[in-house]
Order: sequence, then C-alpha cells, then structure tokens
Amino acid sequence: MIVFDKVAVLGYKKKAQQIAETVSSAGIETILYATRKDNVERALQGIGRSIDREIKRWGMTESDKRACLGRITTTAEMKDLADCKVFIEACGTDMEKKQKVMRKIEHTCREVDIYITHISIRSVTEIAANSKLGGKVIGIHFLEPVPKIPVVELVRGMHTDDQTVGIAKEFMARLGKTSVEVFEYPGYITNRVILPFLNEAMYVLMEGISSAEDIDTAIKLGFNMPQGPLTLADKVGLDEVLRRMENLFDELGDFKYRPCPLLKKMVRAGRLGRKTGQGFFKYESEDEYTD
Repeated sequence: MIVFDKVAVLGYKKKAQQIAETVSSAGIETILYATRKDNVERALQGIGRSIDREIKRWGMTESDKRACLGRITTTAEMKDLADCKVFIEACGTDMEKKQKVMRKIEHTCREVDIYITHISIRSVTEIAANSKLGGKVIGIHFLEPVPKIPVVELVRGMHTDDQTVGIAKEFMARLGKTSVEVFEYPGYITNRVILPFLNEAMYVLMEGISSAEDIDTAIKLGFNMPQGPLTLADKVGLDEVLRRMENLFDELGDFKYRPCPLLKKMVRAGRLGRKTGQGFFKYESEDEYTD
C-alpha cells in the first residue's frame, strides 16, 4: 500500500500551480520544483492569489490558505526530491522537456512508486520511451480548473502496468477525483468529444447563421449547460484549442478535426480569449485559470 504523505510537483506554470494547490489541499506535503528559484517562488505566489479568489467567493478561509501554503515547499534543487516516491510532472507540452525532467528523476531519486505526467494530447508511450521507470509511468489529464473539476483521465501507455493504474486511482481518490481509464489514443475522451463541438460552433458563427451571443445562449439553455461553446473556447484559450485541433487532425487525418478558418484568424489576430481580454467576447480581466 502506497502512503501519499509527500508528493513532488514538477513545473511552475498555471497547471502545475493548480495541481500543487489540489494536492496540498488534500492534506499532503507538497514539494513544488522548477529549475529556477524565481519561477518556483512566483508559482507559490500564484497559488496564494488563487486561494485569495476563493476566499472572496467564500469558498475557502484565511485559515485554509495558511494550512495549504504551509504544506507547500519550493525548490530549484533536484537533490531535494531524492526521497520522494510520488511525482506529478506538469512542465507543459514540449516533449523534449518532459523527457529531460523524467531522466533527471531517474538519476536522482532512489525509489519511485509512480510517475505521473500531465498530458492533454501527448503520447505517454513516447514520453516514457527508453525510460528506466517503465511501467511506473502513467499519464493523467487534469481538466481545468484542477481544484474544482472532479474527474481526471488516466491514460495508459504501452508500458504502464496494472499496479501503477491502481496506485493512480487510489491517489486520485485521495484528491477527491473520479478517475476514468483511457487507453492511449489521440484526444482521449474529453478532447476527442469537446473539440469538434467547439469547432462546429465556430463554423456556425463564421457562416453567419447566428451571433456569438445567440449561439451560446441556444446551447447553454437548450442543453442545460453551464456555459456556451464559444465562452468555453475563450476560457480554454483559442491558441490552445487550435493546437489541440491541429494535433488531432495530424494524428487521425479526419476532416471533422480540421480547425475552423475563423479560429485560425482569431489566433493570428492575437484574440486568444480571456487571457488577452478579447476572444469571441470581451473580458474585463484575465481569467484566473487560463495558462
């Protein structure tokens, strides 16, 4: 039985911050690692701001904040992770960077029980290729915002063993997440289903069938959804939606994954959604959960 008393989160951007906040909020000692001390310190400040927003919404208290931040330590020294056994890598989408971090863990850490790589489109098998960790590597797709979304996708690579899947499910349950198991395939479940939905809404707008506001209203009220597809695309980030659509199109070659020309036009114009203040809609301030 694995004791989840200490977890290392590798990365410093928004996704790593969200994951570290989630792990710490579950009462687990968390080590947040990045190669530069200033980056990891800014990451800790970002977690503090995230909790402050929840305090304003009455979702957390000042006491919760002190407890959560008190369980997070930061480091830019790989040697400080030597006695960790549970790792979550959230270093972005660059394959070379992901593999480089994994090699560092292999050479530094004496014993690894599970190595989780956060992925949304990347191949677990490719990330773990030639790794000494072998069957202990598993992909997990954390949906945003990580502290609030109750489901994760567990993605098995070709070498991921059953014991690792079991450990991952147990760990995610400790974090309050429901796990759905996915065998590696482009897009997994969530991206495979949601991206064509968002893309089609963009075609409806581009073809002049209706306005952005009315498209979102129709889908939101007609299907009892919390938000419309164009609002959701803005929240994810239009550059991120385009990147994922292009990946699916390249991998599968199916025209249903061909990005809408309007999406490409928006990205070229720098209208990326909430994070730039302008997407299909205008925004007063940056959304707290965009990368």
